[in-house]
Amino acid sequence: MDTDALDRFGFVTPRTRHDLDRFVSLLRVWQQTHNLVAPSTLEQVWSRHVADSLQLLDHAPEFGEWVDLGSGAGFPGLVVAIAVKDRPGSHVTLVESNRKKAAFLRAAVRATGVKATVAAARIEAYAVTMAGAADILSARALAPLAGLFPLAAPYLHGESVLLLHKGRDFVQEVEAASKSWGFDMLTIPSATDPGGTILAIRHLTPKAMRA
Repeated sequence: MDTDALDRFGFVTPRTRHDLDRFVSLLRVWQQTHNLVAPSTLEQVWSRHVADSLQLLDHAPEFGEWVDLGSGAGFPGLVVAIAVKDRPGSHVTLVESNRKKAAFLRAAVRATGVKATVAAARIEAYAVTMAGAADILSARALAPLAGLFPLAAPYLHGESVLLLHKGRDFVQEVEAASKSWGFDMLTIPSATDPGGTILAIRHLTPKAMRA
């Protein structure tokens, strides 16, 4: 196994490793009957999925509420919830409309005892429940920025931070989104994917509101 991928994260305690192992074991069981992750990535689950999710915490400010949109099999949201399990006041909301994936996420929350809520709802619909509530918002392989920003914006407040995994084509995504949105952005090379980038975005505002 490639659990050595976790060694670079100083905040990963033995208890965190134990909880992550329980999560991954559950993922392997459910994967036998549900298509939760691409089968070709399962053998590299620790580096390809777990460490890739954990790296967001290296760039995250203190938070009360972390919202993960399109959580899928729990990357990055459930992994983040496991890592911050013992932080007072921190909570993660996992928004996933696919019922089977949401059922897996609920099972994983129970198995690991994390402070997380699974919202089996469409992102647009659940935004009414969590309007302005996200201190940090994440999304992994959900949509290009031009499509993601309208989904994310209702969850944000003035000091929210978006932490987004992106690939080699992120520059084109930024250019397309910039036609309709204003934002401040920091680009961070991915620690787990040579071709990947983490975008840290603040002050997301529709340009129609800035005019």
